[in-house]
Amino acid sequence: MADIPAPIDATKTPEWKALQEHYDHLQDVGISLKQWFASDPQRVDKLSFDTSDLHFDLSKNLVDDQTVKLLVGLAKAVHLEERRDAMYRGVHINTTEDRAVLHTALRRPKSDVGKYVVDGQDTVADVHEVLDRMYAFAKRVRSGEWKGVTGKPIKNVMSIGIGGSDLGPVMVYEALKPYADAGISVRYVSNIDPNDMAEKVKGLDPETTLVIIVSKTFTTLETLTNAREARAWLLAGLKAQGAIDDSDDSVAEAIRHHFVAVSTNAEKVAEFGIDTQNMFGFWNWVGGRYSVDAAVGLSLIIAFGPERFQEFLAGFHDLDEYFANTPLEKNVVALMGLINVWYVNFFHAASHAVLPYDQYLHRFPAYLQQLTMESNGKSVRWDGTPVTSDTGEIFWGEPGTNGQHAFYQLIHQGTRLVPADFIAFANTPNPTKDGEQDVHELFLGNFLAQTKALAFGKTADEVRAEGTPEWMVPARVFTGNRPTTSIFGEALTPHALGELIALYEHITFVEGTVWGLDSYDQWGVELGKQLAKQITPAFHDDQALAGQDASTKALIAYYRAHRK
Repeated sequence: MADIPAPIDATKTPEWKALQEHYDHLQDVGISLKQWFASDPQRVDKLSFDTSDLHFDLSKNLVDDQTVKLLVGLAKAVHLEERRDAMYRGVHINTTEDRAVLHTALRRPKSDVGKYVVDGQDTVADVHEVLDRMYAFAKRVRSGEWKGVTGKPIKNVMSIGIGGSDLGPVMVYEALKPYADAGISVRYVSNIDPNDMAEKVKGLDPETTLVIIVSKTFTTLETLTNAREARAWLLAGLKAQGAIDDSDDSVAEAIRHHFVAVSTNAEKVAEFGIDTQNMFGFWNWVGGRYSVDAAVGLSLIIAFGPERFQEFLAGFHDLDEYFANTPLEKNVVALMGLINVWYVNFFHAASHAVLPYDQYLHRFPAYLQQLTMESNGKSVRWDGTPVTSDTGEIFWGEPGTNGQHAFYQLIHQGTRLVPADFIAFANTPNPTKDGEQDVHELFLGNFLAQTKALAFGKTADEVRAEGTPEWMVPARVFTGNRPTTSIFGEALTPHALGELIALYEHITFVEGTVWGLDSYDQWGVELGKQLAKQITPAFHDDQALAGQDASTKALIAYYRAHRK
């Protein structure tokens, strides 16, 4: 903590005051995206940006030239660039855990070996040592060289983890399914609910299943419970097939062929029965929600191959370099984060929608929920003092066009302002036609129509011109001025997905810096875990039950009365 300056209270800066005055002025004169577009022919050009694979249109946001200028001024006032550079250097900006924050090292090329030595460790060399081991292992599984205990090649992988050990791999696996080329399917188990495991093992053959247990400490309650269930299922299945017997040697051999670990706790891994030669580690400078490009992604390398995973990492790195080296006023990553602050703290927007117009990204909003809300859902700053403004956003969303027939009503005509990011790609791996109609173009027509409708709306006069009865006119008016960002890419490739994930990682960092937060701890998830350990015995132990509050006692009484 000694090297970390106290956070600057953004709300006490002249730049914040200027933004408040600017906001008040806009409210007085009225915000009209229609007028802003009409009066500034260069608006789209000025608010459009490109990274390696992605094109951004910020022009339908509630910002003008002055807003952007003032937001960049605020970023400089809170020393955003200096904190960014400190993060990249490995300064311990995770103050409550006294750790560096170096997820960017996970995707640095081998040529950077020796350039990023942090706390005595060559981070890039460490990363590539593990990557090389993962690539070699994945090649053995993909080629059929790695076999189950009966000599059959692996056809299915079950990856067991929770939180960052699950949400990232699941999202990426779904997003890149067209690139799965080894005939190996992956299933992910995270929930401790027995229903999750029961459904995930249906149709699996133990002889051709490899289980990856993903837990840094190898002590996570949910993950280890599910891991033991998977071990019991696999061993029972192999015994039923006559593949193994009850002897310790036979069981140990089965586990050696069918279980590997992503962990740093060799002792616990060995206790479980997994050969530590088949353990792949990562480091305390990688938070779980930032670890999909670390060993947590082992299942992805098996499914897609080392070359695709390298493309994935390159996408992250290209965006990292863009964020690090592009001036703030032209830096779309910084601007998106600052515009989010604009909405949260001045428009008092509580939530943020992420709306991918690509079915393969259907788990992306869920992934962002952990990334953003676990990072910035804080009420104290990195020095332990209370925050001085609203912090965090409730991230949510579903793929288009499904969402259009569900919650878009609220975004278009509700009383709450919901900024939204629309994501789409010009090409699809599954082109098709409905007669003469290109279905992907029909799909993208909806993507473009929604942002247009949200921005420009529909006036009462326009509704009347359609012959609408006067009493129905108010219900059909769209006020417009509902802010959106459009993110367009050529195709959802591994490289583009890496860029997209890194984009939101750094947006989260930008917001956290303005609010003075340590975006890399997550103490808020701990209390519930501790209480669960105390409460669980109370289902059967009256002494444990006696120590509970009245509500918990009543709910456990209901359980006891109704559990069959």
